[in-house]
Amino acid sequence: MANHDWVKEFPAAITVMDTEGVILEMNDKSAVTFSSDGGRELIGKNSLACHPEPSRTKLQQLLQAPKANLYTIEKAGVKKLICQLPWHRDGKFSGIVELSIELPAELNSIDDLRLTIDDFPSTRGVK
Repeated sequence: MANHDWVKEFPAAITVMDTEGVILEMNDKSAVTFSSDGGRELIGKNSLACHPEPSRTKLQQLLQAPKANLYTIEKAGVKKLICQLPWHRDGKFSGIVELSIELPAELNSIDDLRLTIDDFPSTRGVK
């Protein structure tokens, strides 16, 4: 991610999209998370093509009427908190930032979501 060294090894996937859903930037964790879809080669491509239904329709709605969308998922035994949030440049809606945060396996409820840095999965192996 250009000129933002702190996000490079941030322990959550950060994917930045423009107002059409085109991927502008990905941090290391995002590139690894989406490696089976092309990793950094997704930059410049439309993220709507990467989202199955009903996620695709929801993302289209967020791009048309920007607002926060937060939910949890579990894929391959890994629990994640997904945060899709609008970002702005000079007060104008400029797209969506998607954060994908891996959650500890022992998390049973939102009340258990009091985490320390030691609870986050490692970013080892990220290139």
